[in-house]
Amino acid sequence: MTKLQMIAAALFGLALAVPTAAAAKSLQMPVRGATSQPVGHYEFCEHYASECGVNREVGVVRLTNATWKQIVQVNNTVNTSIYPETDQEIWGRPEVWSYPTTVGDCEDFALLKQYMLEQAGFPRSALLITVVLQPNGDGHAVLTVSTDKGDFILDNLEDRVLNWSDTDYRYLKRQSDRNSAKWVSIADDRDILVGSVR
Repeated sequence: MTKLQMIAAALFGLALAVPTAAAAKSLQMPVRGATSQPVGHYEFCEHYASECGVNREVGVVRLTNATWKQIVQVNNTVNTSIYPETDQEIWGRPEVWSYPTTVGDCEDFALLKQYMLEQAGFPRSALLITVVLQPNGDGHAVLTVSTDKGDFILDNLEDRVLNWSDTDYRYLKRQSDRNSAKWVSIADDRDILVGSVR
């Protein structure tokens, strides 16, 4: 094995290493009360009623080597198999939430990751579509996976799965863990600069 191959193998191993509770700066993002459901998600729920509603069980993912590996693999699979395009380019409309097959925008990536992880046995209550602001002020959607070692972000703009507090987003709102059709606001009081160029 060459030196380059050894470095690559080590980096791949690090990407699949389970984060420890000590490594999570702030375990779970703080949420407040109910807030508005994004219009695109409301329309999505009208088409996919079975994907929206009260969650039978409420809980977080127990983070093990196996579950971390599944999370990382789903993030990588979707990020590399779906080509990013805006809803305007795909549908001729500014906002459409849908499951992508070949192309999609940020919330479509998040929806597919949510679906794949739920199919793999993860509880829906721990797979939460989340709306954020990028540092340049643009809106964006990611998937939050709530675990016993913190909230982790699956993002089509980032290959790594990061603890929410390690990202440079401003968190606005996300799905409720109790009801997938309801949304809660996020009390993101971290000292980050939103409005700067990434």
